[in-house]
Amino acid sequence: MKVLVADAINEKGIENLKEAAEVVVDTTITPEELANTIHEYEGIIVRSRTKLTKEVIDKADNLKIIARAGVGVDNIDLNAATEKGIMVVNSPESTSITVAEHTMGLLLSLARKSAIADKSVKEGKWEKKKFMGVELRNKTLGVIGMGRIGSQVVNRCKAFEMDAVAYDPYLPEEVAAQMGVELTDLETVLKKADFITIHVPLTPETKHLISTKEFEIMKDTAFIANCARGGIIDEDALYEALSNDKIGGAALDVYEEEPPAKDCKLFELDNIVLTPHIAASTKEAQRDAAIIVADEIIDLINGGTPQNVLNLPRIDRNTYQEVTPYLELCEKLGSFISQAVNGKIKEIEVIYSGELSKIDNLEMLTRTVLQGAVNPFLSSPVTAVNASIVAKNRGIIVTEGKTENSKGYDSLIKVTAKSEDDEFSAEGTTLHDPKILKVNDYWVDVKPEGHMFIAKYEDVPGSIGKIGTALGEYGINIGIMQVGRDEKGGRAIMILTLDKEIPKEVIKGIQDLDNVYDAIGLEL
Repeated sequence: MKVLVADAINEKGIENLKEAAEVVVDTTITPEELANTIHEYEGIIVRSRTKLTKEVIDKADNLKIIARAGVGVDNIDLNAATEKGIMVVNSPESTSITVAEHTMGLLLSLARKSAIADKSVKEGKWEKKKFMGVELRNKTLGVIGMGRIGSQVVNRCKAFEMDAVAYDPYLPEEVAAQMGVELTDLETVLKKADFITIHVPLTPETKHLISTKEFEIMKDTAFIANCARGGIIDEDALYEALSNDKIGGAALDVYEEEPPAKDCKLFELDNIVLTPHIAASTKEAQRDAAIIVADEIIDLINGGTPQNVLNLPRIDRNTYQEVTPYLELCEKLGSFISQAVNGKIKEIEVIYSGELSKIDNLEMLTRTVLQGAVNPFLSSPVTAVNASIVAKNRGIIVTEGKTENSKGYDSLIKVTAKSEDDEFSAEGTTLHDPKILKVNDYWVDVKPEGHMFIAKYEDVPGSIGKIGTALGEYGINIGIMQVGRDEKGGRAIMILTLDKEIPKEVIKGIQDLDNVYDAIGLEL
């Protein structure tokens, strides 16, 4: 195999790869040169400099694998690679230890006030009494997000003799117990923790997850650190909390605006530690990333299966063409039901009917459903390839079934999510665009996109009006409304497409209305 190393990576990865492949290193290759020569290579390694656009990939007639020495793949057209049958891999585990260690460093800096003490000494001062700290030992660490990095932080906190509580909607209790972590809800984590660390993705659900209300819940001695994504912590609310001693201190490696504005109010405070988005920046992480992607290519050369595949598995062209129109629908259905069901998902059932039921292998569609179902809650991107493994690790049972009855449509897909306390289903098809036709067995006609809202209520006069009035009072305009009911005067469901995201306090207000027994906001 001939492999192009198009961006600078650690030499150890190149050395390893040379034992199995012909390696060409050209870290200054231009887009034009790449487009003209990409057909010569069966493999390519990039970081963030090189852009593998659809135009380049279309010319990659011999390319079998694209390896990203790092995590993000914004510079790679995944859809184009999938259509071309090219495997895309990355090295997500390369930064797990590095970010976890930086997190612990920030927590220690907060506990011992080392950053401001360093500044004080360099200014010629000797203010020992000012920098009284606290121990980590016997304190409680609260972890928001127990993925690769959160789990590594927990491992390290145990060495400091800390207890750990965690909030993670998808982590099975038995897995948490094996790690010595108490799994609970977000409010309990905030109440109990002396130190809090965040390891979730930035999504509409997690944007400003920590704001004024959450700071009020926290201990006034609590410290919080964010090495995940800027925007998860509301920086205005953080400034107020720190200024008014609502919490003990904070540490940020990521910001809502990067770099922060020169007049950022947080710069005024001495109870916050700030670093310039360097949590993943270590020599070891860069070395490991190079070794991991080299090993992935070597595995492929030796006939094995790489571990960090980001795009869809190879299937025959005819099957791919038959199922491709339903991929977007599957992802939307998965995301829809996972956001709408109450409680931790224990089971996901996918039923294919009509023409789809005649296709032998629908694994690609099922995995895409799972991708949509778990992605809203995880920091590392989940794809159709690794979605089934992620679901299994989260304790989700996945079942697949088929039926010929498609209720007059060419094909229908029904996805049901089950938790200990709830069950929610959505059924849809593709008519030029994805359409949801039934929700919890109520007939509707919904395009699953944008800001959405679901209300379950008693079908009595005035219920719809009260919900609409509540939205109007908060300046939220309704774009599209769909309602369904089982019988006159029985239970009914309303699905709305809104012009903007619905705030949590509005949802809570609607939940408290008479005759409303549930209300949910969704982002698709």
